[in-house]
Amino acid sequence: MYRFIFKRLLSTIPVLLVVAVLVFSLLRLTPGDPAAIMAGDAANAEQIERIRAGLGLDKPIVAQFGIWLGRVVRGDLGESFYFRIGVAELIRQRLEPSFALATLTILIAVLVSVPLGVLAAWRFGGWFDRALMGFSVMGFSVPVFVLAYLLIWLVSLKLGWLPVQGYRRIADGFMPFIQHLILPAITLSVIYVALIARVTRASVLEALGEDYIRTARAKGLSEMRVLVRHALANAAVPIATVIGIGIAILIGGVVVTESVYAIPGLGRLTVDAVLARDFPTIQGVILFFSFVYVLVNLLIDVSYVFLDPRIRY
Repeated sequence: MYRFIFKRLLSTIPVLLVVAVLVFSLLRLTPGDPAAIMAGDAANAEQIERIRAGLGLDKPIVAQFGIWLGRVVRGDLGESFYFRIGVAELIRQRLEPSFALATLTILIAVLVSVPLGVLAAWRFGGWFDRALMGFSVMGFSVPVFVLAYLLIWLVSLKLGWLPVQGYRRIADGFMPFIQHLILPAITLSVIYVALIARVTRASVLEALGEDYIRTARAKGLSEMRVLVRHALANAAVPIATVIGIGIAILIGGVVVTESVYAIPGLGRLTVDAVLARDFPTIQGVILFFSFVYVLVNLLIDVSYVFLDPRIRY
């Protein structure tokens, strides 16, 4: 078991290194000069060159990468060109809204999709199964921003149940916090529910055809116990895997959802940094998202040890 976990830990190092190289290279090779943007339209060539030298942009790309990587290892993500503060501090300030939105989205998605997938597998071929498959197709087909505007129009403008936009920190009170977060979380969870429910249905349906299910039913166990204790438990590994893979969908959705609902999180920060061509902020946010994604998938891999006894042996 410990050897399995150690190998997974080692595999994360080259992944993060490759991500760092790709992010740094893509941003440096794209057209545009951040020094010219910072200097403004009225600056001359000499002023722009001084800004480039101060930012280290006049050095070769390899030297820039070495300096930047050394700072990243020490926890220094640099200073934002646009916001004029440290990128690490900027990420810390924007972390709470994004973390709260992602956590609530995952909770809604898992609590809704797993029971739906199990019931669809149990009633395979019935109306509920067909309805869930139709919902899955719709969930994958409708863009996040379209669903967001539809929910804002219906829930906020027509019915007046929830605020249209904005964010309230949990320190300001739990009810305002939830009221401003529930609509974005539902918007973001639709595609996540469609993905997890579809995989849950397929995994549980495959498990229900195994011999141990027939044995459990022959022993007189209740159908609920057969579904949960035997079918769902043996289908847990692929379900956990797709939850980890769905984090990538969640990260992409956060950028759009936070922009639509005016939530001051990391997704909104990413959009602002891209529009301002703020290289340090873009690199810092993408690296942070990549680290979170790798960490979540590492935790999912470790969970296999507890979900599947065969891996422990």
